Amino acid sequence: MKSFWLVKQEPSSYSWSDFIAEGQTSWTGVRNYAARNNLRKMQKGDEVLFYHSGEDKAVVGIARVVRTAYRDLTAKEGDWSTVDLTPLKPLRSPVTLREIKGNSGLKGIPLIRQSRLSVMPLAESVFREIVKMSTTQVDRLAAARR
Repeated sequence: MKSFWLVKQEPSSYSWSDFIAEGQTSWTGVRNYAARNNLRKMQKGDEVLFYHSGEDKAVVGIARVVRTAYRDLTAKEGDWSTVDLTPLKPLRSPVTLREIKGNSGLKGIPLIRQSRLSVMPLAESVFREIVKMSTTQVDRLAAARR
């Protein structure tokens, strides 16, 4: 059964544009045990929301897991893991943290409860709601321009 995830990254370090340009990446550098354990639970084919942290604070795209967890070779010490991701598509419009917090159906999600966690699981309904918010926002803006 497919699972759903959210990964966070500072766009100044590695942006959605960088990800698109590369076409695939190893999600290295995770040094939090909970996030590492989440990486280890990811399966090939799982879908992943790509979130720009820092100033942007918005979900910007959808990726897919293409290789399950393996040893993170960037780790100098410790037992750390990485997975390989490939971008699927950008969201029609970024969904900001403010918009997510304003959606009553998303109040208890890890992005809000555990804001510093860089890799987190999402219920399929939460994943779909965030993607829907991206589409709804674009439609709302188009209607306002008419």
